[in-house]
Amino acid sequence: MSASQTIRADRSIWDFLQPALDASCIMATLFGVKWAAHGGVDEMGVAMGLVAVVVFLLVSQLTGLRQRFGGEAADREIMVVVGTWTLTVLSLALLAVATRSNIFFSRTILAMWIVATPCTIAMVRMATRILQRGLLERGVGTRTVAVAGLNELGLQTARNIESDPGLGLRFVGFFDDRDRERLPEQVPEHAHIEGDIQTLVKRAQSGEVDSILVTLPMRAEERIRFILDQLSNSTVSVYIVPDFFVFELLHSRWTQVGGLPAVSVFENPLYGVDGLAKRCADIVLAMCALVVAAIPMTIVAIAVKWTSPGPVFFRQRRYGLDGREIRVWKFRSMRSCDDGAVVKQATKSDPRITPVGAFIRKTSLDELPQLFNVLEGSMSLVGPRPHASAHNEQYRGLIHGYMLRHKVKPGITGLAQVSGSRGETDTLDKMKQRIEFDHQYIRRWSLWLDIKILFKTLWVAWRQPEAY
Repeated sequence: MSASQTIRADRSIWDFLQPALDASCIMATLFGVKWAAHGGVDEMGVAMGLVAVVVFLLVSQLTGLRQRFGGEAADREIMVVVGTWTLTVLSLALLAVATRSNIFFSRTILAMWIVATPCTIAMVRMATRILQRGLLERGVGTRTVAVAGLNELGLQTARNIESDPGLGLRFVGFFDDRDRERLPEQVPEHAHIEGDIQTLVKRAQSGEVDSILVTLPMRAEERIRFILDQLSNSTVSVYIVPDFFVFELLHSRWTQVGGLPAVSVFENPLYGVDGLAKRCADIVLAMCALVVAAIPMTIVAIAVKWTSPGPVFFRQRRYGLDGREIRVWKFRSMRSCDDGAVVKQATKSDPRITPVGAFIRKTSLDELPQLFNVLEGSMSLVGPRPHASAHNEQYRGLIHGYMLRHKVKPGITGLAQVSGSRGETDTLDKMKQRIEFDHQYIRRWSLWLDIKILFKTLWVAWRQPEAY
């Protein structure tokens, strides 16, 4: 492939239609509310609606609302709509206060508009889902698709097609040159082969198949070239599904290097706009949290100093973004401050823990000083919890992919902590489970996921007995 040959992202009409529908819902709801209040739509109202549309579309990029939701994700889509609109309203409120334009609008009308808009957007999106499904069930806009290569990737591809009717694809079967005896062990007995590659070519040439997904492994280059050569004199659409699942993908995405397509295997998801949005959210929320927590932190500091000898704060060396060493702030909860080559994890009824330390560890109050780490930029509110440097050196040789958790900034709380993997990791399996949650967080990251984790943390910090 020459540098001038590039691969373009597939864009459907839905990529343009859905934002237009969302924008129409915002404007239509505003006009409807104004009409119901027996007031005309003036220039200020139109201007506010257009600003709301722009902010909503920008925020939707950050919350993931612009992505395509699967057929069974209606409840999640509605939640993301509500979250996106909430962030939009907060942004509009700040803008209105800054420009003093809030005096031009009735509070009653604003309240009705704020409540009605997400309901309208959600209802239109659900109605569109129903319409799409009905059309596809009647064969309108559907395409027949076959899979060349009966293996684990082919099976997963077929499952994805059949589980999401919104794709508009009708699966016709697997095609493979191999006999049943030569198929991989993962292939179940009920998986039926419709025919060999030559049969697939004939059906494609006769128009029975619209698209073909080639799921052969990358090492089978000769077979892939043979299939492409055979299909070159047909009008069928051919796609190669790369078997990247054999690697431990970490927030993989398509990119270009000098015009050549490339897929990232290990990647930080927080570059560009996403990174800026997360950083801004960290700063704003950390400052708000410090204002709210100022009195509790003062009380904890006095209690720590009054009940045991030693400093109020404890700074421990830990790994931050890209494995760079940082110093993490905590309220001292132990009589000793271990920070050497060997750091013993806290255990139940640990004699090193002070009476006050036991309380602040269980309620996570000892983590509050890490808000200063967030403000200085060495940590985030949400991310993989930083481990002591000694533990990192211990586990990086025991757990495959352990250091990949450092592709993002460590956090005060994380997906592992709100998913039951909090407290002592006295076995290797417990640590592996925590690392898997960390990897899952990096793969799935969105601003909306951060918000959900923060809300769940408030509940988990008081309910989970695992921390000590």
